[in-house]
Amino acid sequence: IQCITLFSSQGKMRLQKWYISMTDKLKKKITREVMTHVLSRKAKMSNFLEYKEFKIVYKKYASLYFCCLVEKADNELIILEIIHRYVELLDKYFGNVCELDIVFNFEKAHYILDEFILGGEVQDSSQRTILSAINQMDILQEVEQEEPPSFLEELGLS
Repeated sequence: IQCITLFSSQGKMRLQKWYISMTDKLKKKITREVMTHVLSRKAKMSNFLEYKEFKIVYKKYASLYFCCLVEKADNELIILEIIHRYVELLDKYFGNVCELDIVFNFEKAHYILDEFILGGEVQDSSQRTILSAINQMDILQEVEQEEPPSFLEELGLS
């Protein structure tokens, strides 16, 4: 996977993660063109299309498009399964995820994506393992917010 983007039916970017190195100008151009191509397609059309040296694989869930930019040789059905697994992870974490969950908790959506995909490859496909890691991070954040770490107290910085 070269890039994952989530955007609304109105063309508002909700989440984006690049796994290849490109200039920001080129990333913005590609993102704009991909969104234009995907949003202009009819509902009954295929969820795969070729774009330059890449392939676009996307799936619409409610008002959000989950879109992956992949190499031409990649298997489209596996990419659709990866998209679906990410949506399932978001559903399990947020409880029937919606666009507002991603807008107001984009750092959690990014963290879930990072636990699932690393460097453009699926890191772990087990929902239980991924959700466990996310829950542990939530607990750690709650503890840090309740009391400052002891080493800061010792340094007199708290």
